[in-house]
Amino acid sequence: MNKDFTSMGGSLSAQFQNLGDRPPGQWPIVPRILCGIAVVAAVVTAGYFFYWSTQFEEYDALAAKELTLQEEYKTKVALAINLDALIAQKAQVDQYVERLQKQLPSKAEMAALLSDINQAGVGRGLSFDLFRPGQVVVRDYYAELPIDIRVTGTYHDIGAFASDMANLPRIVTLNNMSLTANKDGVLALEAVAKTFRYLDPEEANAQRKVRADREKQAKAGKGAAK
Repeated sequence: MNKDFTSMGGSLSAQFQNLGDRPPGQWPIVPRILCGIAVVAAVVTAGYFFYWSTQFEEYDALAAKELTLQEEYKTKVALAINLDALIAQKAQVDQYVERLQKQLPSKAEMAALLSDINQAGVGRGLSFDLFRPGQVVVRDYYAELPIDIRVTGTYHDIGAFASDMANLPRIVTLNNMSLTANKDGVLALEAVAKTFRYLDPEEANAQRKVRADREKQAKAGKGAAK
């Protein structure tokens, strides 16, 4: 047995001798097989790194995109199924917004509203030590006007004045309220009264443009993140 293995090893070893003196086509069978295996392995390795790997990455990206599209499809199908309910809900929201807008004065009515606030305090016997409208702040769908006020009077009169503010036909809120007592027992209320008005057409168009620009920037940011 040992002699057979020794003889086989010697035969294989002899096939690898003097290969450089002959072209590969004239090599013995074993060197040719091993050379063919090495060439195939080299081709497969080079093909993977220089060709197939990019295709695998593209496949993974497309597979991930397919999952995203499937989720979007499910969402859109759900919206389509509930379209009638969503239309009815939108109509309810529009009615609610319209009712709220009716509580907001226009720019031309703001002067009358400021007069109403002042008259509400005077009618309760309060003395206005400060009544200073601030800078108008334009929001997405409305404009906000803060008014710094300081009134003095009795506790009950100040409480009635705050109640009158809540019962005005237009929306007026009292914020950052501070109540202090003077030496003679008279109370002083410092607060920021905020009233609101709806936007005029020019302001509404400007705000729509601002919102559209924000949405474009947000989409661009999401695209860059991907």
